[in-house]
Amino acid sequence: MAKPPAFAVLAWVGLAAALAPRLACAGAPDQQFDCQSNPHAFISSLIDAKWIEPQPSRVESNSVNAFRPVHGSGLRAFGFPIYAVIGYQRDDSLFRHGDGRSIDGSVYGVVVSGPAKSVRQRVQQANSHAIVRSVVPLLLTAIVCDTR
Repeated sequence: MAKPPAFAVLAWVGLAAALAPRLACAGAPDQQFDCQSNPHAFISSLIDAKWIEPQPSRVESNSVNAFRPVHGSGLRAFGFPIYAVIGYQRDDSLFRHGDGRSIDGSVYGVVVSGPAKSVRQRVQQANSHAIVRSVVPLLLTAIVCDTR
């Protein structure tokens, strides 16, 4: 026996409500790639929302900190899954210092799973001022706001 149309509508509404937080999370960082934010605001907002781990998983010698997305967060940027969130701001206790010379200025961004060409197209379509660079060809790409 077929279910009434009202049941189907209610099922879709329930599914949409269940997925809403995940979908909202999926686009969360995109608006900050107008590069008008700063590393502290960018990273701390993701930590506060519990989308990334509060402690960096890696600190480069130039003091750029890498933070892992929380397992199961589904965090995305420009539609691509985020592999790591990166940032550094001089004289900010949120960031650890590396064992080499720190970068001049500040930087924040993400490393996504996706080829640079595809990522660059999406970033340009969004009219973002972010810099796009291949990290591992065809696999990982960095999207960065750099104030150096």
